[in-house]
Amino acid sequence: MDKMISKIALLNDIGIALSAEKSSQRVLELILDGAKKLTNADGGSLYTLNDKDELVFEIVSTDSLDIHMGGTTGHSIDFPPLPLHDVEGHDNLSMVVTSAVLNDNTINIHDAYHADGFDFTGTRKFDENTGYRTKSLLTIPMKNHKADIIGVLQLINSTSLESNEVVDFSKEDQKLAESLASQAAVALTNKKLIDEQKALFEAFIKLIATAIDEKSPYTGGHCKRLPELTMMIADACDRDTSSALKEFSMTEKDRYELMIAGWLHDCGKVTTPEYVIDKATKLETIHDRINTVNARFEVLKRDAKIKMLEQQLAAKENADEASYNLALTEYEEKIKQLDDDKEFIAVANVGGEYMAEDKQNRVHEISKYQISDGNGGVNNFLDEDEIKNLIIAKGTLTNEERQVINNHIVVTIKMLDQLPFPKHLENVPEYAGGHHERMDGKGYPKGLTREQMSWPARMMGIADIFEALTARDRPYKDGKKLSVCLDILGKMRLDNHIDPEIFDVFIREKVYMQYANEFLTADQIDEVDHSKIPGYGGG
Repeated sequence: MDKMISKIALLNDIGIALSAEKSSQRVLELILDGAKKLTNADGGSLYTLNDKDELVFEIVSTDSLDIHMGGTTGHSIDFPPLPLHDVEGHDNLSMVVTSAVLNDNTINIHDAYHADGFDFTGTRKFDENTGYRTKSLLTIPMKNHKADIIGVLQLINSTSLESNEVVDFSKEDQKLAESLASQAAVALTNKKLIDEQKALFEAFIKLIATAIDEKSPYTGGHCKRLPELTMMIADACDRDTSSALKEFSMTEKDRYELMIAGWLHDCGKVTTPEYVIDKATKLETIHDRINTVNARFEVLKRDAKIKMLEQQLAAKENADEASYNLALTEYEEKIKQLDDDKEFIAVANVGGEYMAEDKQNRVHEISKYQISDGNGGVNNFLDEDEIKNLIIAKGTLTNEERQVINNHIVVTIKMLDQLPFPKHLENVPEYAGGHHERMDGKGYPKGLTREQMSWPARMMGIADIFEALTARDRPYKDGKKLSVCLDILGKMRLDNHIDPEIFDVFIREKVYMQYANEFLTADQIDEVDHSKIPGYGGG
């Protein structure tokens, strides 16, 4: 009785362990190891049934021979799967494990060498090669809560605790092993269901990110690169032992949560209009209005030529050679001025890092040229909207368009707040929604300060900036070299824009180089001198 109570307690412990284990391979090992302990078996194998009606070896273990393969052992199993049917479709009843599945019953064999109806040729050959003697066998089909067979548990050579001799698997051991097999099948099914739901969840998240990247050629790849860089930074901070980050650590749960946040950080961009995201030049709307402006320059040049010809005709009639030549000189000067202005507007139309005030003033001066409207009236050369766009100091977006872009983070937070995240993902909205905040509280959308933000949210902020600086697919710039990106990032650290401690780790641990080697082109990777990076604390 004490022995049976002890085994029931062991069965209960195994069941609890199966429910708690997250790794599929460890679950399989727990099943076989637990069954061997319950029945005092020397060896055993565990098979799973695939969608081709084949039994696949998952775990093989024989203690007396010190054979342990599959699972987390690091030793792969090279045995081919066992088909339930032959090439002609007939049931494969010659093998014990396939027969147990096909007949849906437990097979308890006293002695493999004297069992009728089964082919033990392979078993005998194995025994000859190893000096082993396979005798008692217990083969149990594993059925889930729907009574579907999902695998087979086979135990070999139950050993007497008293005599240490191989004995039959008792009826009690068979019932305990069948009970364990039933629990194990449910545990495996639940684990598979959870894994499938997790895979579906991750695939859906990546589908959204891919859709956003595909939405615009100018942000293509950002949603894929950002999670990678964020995790590089997080791992470096996890390894860091500096005073500020020595208490920071990340569990697998924390890493997964941050990765999911990385993939979702720009999900609000699904609502951002393409004409804003794709605005490659300042005058671009449905088309680039620079072509319309260029046509106006040609009209001005035509008018200048007509004026010159009229002046020369009048001078010729009056035999005024000086006026004739002056008309030509003034025309040539006018054409040169218009060509210069045309080139200037073309350059101004391409956004950059900074447009000086004198250049903005020149746009205003050019806008004052008068041009016929075709109906006898005249208009200014540039309308108010064209002027507003051409004098954009940085990039290609007006303040209103930038607000449309910035609103994506508000939409992101709104979307994520509506999702019923489970407890292990409860911080995803905070991590994903904080990558445009600043340490000094001047960021958006909430104006959070450093103290109000978590470490992971601050890490994502640096990742977002660095990825943007190095990206080669933005509408108005090429990807910058490493040294330039780190110089800009350092100035942002001095401006209290990004977290100083994470910035130091980013430089000290050369996370930038890890990212560069994977995502940047060779011409972007130049020499970096840490002593020249603004704001870097060293170490």
